[in-house]
Amino acid sequence: MDLEAAGGAVTAGLIAGAVEKPTGHAGEHEDNICSDCGAGTSGNFCSNCGQPTHVHRTLLHLGEELLHGVLHFDARIWRTLPLLAFNPGRLTREWIHGKRATYVSPLAIFLFTVFLTFFALSFVHMPQPTLNPVATVAGAEGAAEFEQGRRQIAEARATATSADDQVALAVADNVLAGMSGTKAEQGAPRADGLAPGSWQAGVHDVAARIYASEDSGPGAKKMAKKLMNPDLALYKIQQTFYKFAFLLVPLSVPFMALLFLWRREATLYDHGVFVLYSLTFATIISVLAIALGFISPWLGGVAWFAIMFGFPVHQFAQLKGGYSLSWVSTIWRFFFLQIFCLIASLLFVFAVVWLAVGT
Repeated sequence: MDLEAAGGAVTAGLIAGAVEKPTGHAGEHEDNICSDCGAGTSGNFCSNCGQPTHVHRTLLHLGEELLHGVLHFDARIWRTLPLLAFNPGRLTREWIHGKRATYVSPLAIFLFTVFLTFFALSFVHMPQPTLNPVATVAGAEGAAEFEQGRRQIAEARATATSADDQVALAVADNVLAGMSGTKAEQGAPRADGLAPGSWQAGVHDVAARIYASEDSGPGAKKMAKKLMNPDLALYKIQQTFYKFAFLLVPLSVPFMALLFLWRREATLYDHGVFVLYSLTFATIISVLAIALGFISPWLGGVAWFAIMFGFPVHQFAQLKGGYSLSWVSTIWRFFFLQIFCLIASLLFVFAVVWLAVGT
């Protein structure tokens, strides 16, 4: 188990819980005095500071706070997720217009979803490619088999009488010679300790060539040097990805503002809410598709195919309902939104890779 990823998930949940106001049910305090600010109270919460009037001191309540902090285990999550999935326009519009006590805030659910995603992905290991069957013949035994085959071909060529047989045997000898070279190159142990034919070995070899090239600039050489340790580079990229996932928001909001440049009632805050809820939904369905892929590759393929068509439909519905647009206004904005999403995604990936291995 990746303890650092687990700690990240817990920390994210606590951060998300910290930006929420106190909710739930609290008992009445005997003295009707707030234990925090000292103001008089007449209900379950202090009207002055929001502190619950009854401060629990039981082990059961400690577990309840942990569940809420890590999982947002209260009624709002069950009101938020169905709308996020099936009526994102209404969810976005109601949050923008002030109906906020009912739902989990877009920032809180986004932070928690991102960190929970990378906690789950920390258990996923990249599959090793299947090597050429010839390359799996290891060491001296493989070489001896190839040499024996070539000797048999040489003996057959010595006794062959027709020209056609000589040509066929010569071709077979050349094929075996080439396969033997491939085996020796792929099956032999590498000096760097990487598995021959693995993705790590491929990345290392490309990075080594770039680093050794005189045409490579200082920045390319610096990045190539870090990529020569592929596992460490991948770990840094993963860590940077979820640590800087919030960059997707400032990268996306300006593009949303361009879509509503002449509509003054649409503020940058509104665009931020739209982006956060949209990114949260995209993250959730991606995780579900990955999980289905582990259950069955066929199910995973169907899920990703459904996402290709379902997510744009979801964006269209959120755009139309969230900003109360007409069909015509939604269609042309949706067209440009897809272009802006691609640009923002590329900028984010470039920024993450650069921060991870280019600095």
